Amino acid sequence: MEIVVTSGAIATVLEEATKNAPLEACGLLLGQHGLIERAVACANVAADRLTHFEIDPAALIAAHRAEREGGAKVLGYWHSHPSGRAEPSATDCEQASGDRRLWAIVAAGEITLWRDDPQGFSAVPFRVVGVKD
Repeated sequence: MEIVVTSGAIATVLEEATKNAPLEACGLLLGQHGLIERAVACANVAADRLTHFEIDPAALIAAHRAEREGGAKVLGYWHSHPSGRAEPSATDCEQASGDRRLWAIVAAGEITLWRDDPQGFSAVPFRVVGVKD
């Protein structure tokens, strides 16, 4: 199934990845079924931010709480590979939970989208749509 992503979400991911390089940047993908409306940057609290990411647990808790109160759904996560490829790394595969959430990965100005399936990551087609700010 193709996912729709707003141009604003794409811009946020690209901007944050560039701004944080050479460290990995990360955050949340928010929206509703089949539509990523926003990408939110979160603090990377990993011990080695050059090669790993860990989304700040407080940001995750706040996003899930907001979802329960009627806010945007947490559809997945995004992170950058400043010196890698826009595909799941061996570390990503080890850390995956198989929860079927989406992962956007950005590297060298390219963004790819993946589903965290119980059997491993699978590529997800997406299209970008413009939104008025």
